[in-house]
Amino acid sequence: MKFGKYMSKIGKKPMAIPKDVQIKMDNGLVSVKGPKGELKRFIPGDMDLNIEGEVLKITPKNIEDSATWGLASALIKNMIKGVTEGFETVLEFQGVGYKAVVKGNDLELGLGFSHPITVKAPEGITFKAEKNVIRIQGMDNELVGKTAAEIRSWRRPEPYKGSGIRYQGEIIKRKAGKKAVAAG
Repeated sequence: MKFGKYMSKIGKKPMAIPKDVQIKMDNGLVSVKGPKGELKRFIPGDMDLNIEGEVLKITPKNIEDSATWGLASALIKNMIKGVTEGFETVLEFQGVGYKAVVKGNDLELGLGFSHPITVKAPEGITFKAEKNVIRIQGMDNELVGKTAAEIRSWRRPEPYKGSGIRYQGEIIKRKAGKKAVAAG
């Protein structure tokens, strides 16, 4: 089925399915099962999944659903990657007295408050803490990112000293303090 100008660059690309992954669709609910577990998600729009050998092709059933074609393709691609490799987000923290310790499934943060902050791990998420690095790992890309954003929100990086929690590789624009401005 061709939609002319409604073609999606991402949606029309076929996806390779690893041998140990099974994909099923039932009334918009896509289920992807692999070596790390199983993910289920409702896919927006009315899509057809065509599995030919080890290749998956997604096509919208009508023109109205072509707007979510690329989104549906990207969501299924992330589900396949999640059940085979998994996702990881790395946070770095810097500050006097800042520390992170994994206790059971939970992460305990010391961020300069009068009390430690305990972040409970959502189902499917694991934490690892070493020196000034926190690793958040899981199958669901959206849940990994949401958990990382929640942890980062406790102490966002500040521009003067650079202390706080930031994503690995994130660049913080530094500002000059009062003394540097007055001396100039």
